[in-house]
Amino acid sequence: MNARYRTYTADSVGAGAVWAVLLVLAPVFDPVGRRNDIFLVFAGFAIGWLPATIARFVCPPPKKYQRSANDTI
Repeated sequence: MNARYRTYTADSVGAGAVWAVLLVLAPVFDPVGRRNDIFLVFAGFAIGWLPATIARFVCPPPKKYQRSANDTI
């Protein structure tokens, strides 16, 4: 797998694409039944995703440790 696809941005875009498909297809396959449940689950996902995105922007994960020639164990 290409390393540029293993990012938080790529993960967010992929999750957004899957949710977009689910939210478009929900009324088509279940016009009355559990459509409200799907929207509630999406709202819960969005409530969790938004603070995580803000936290990763404010305090990004550390860069990989690169050993230099002067480092000793």
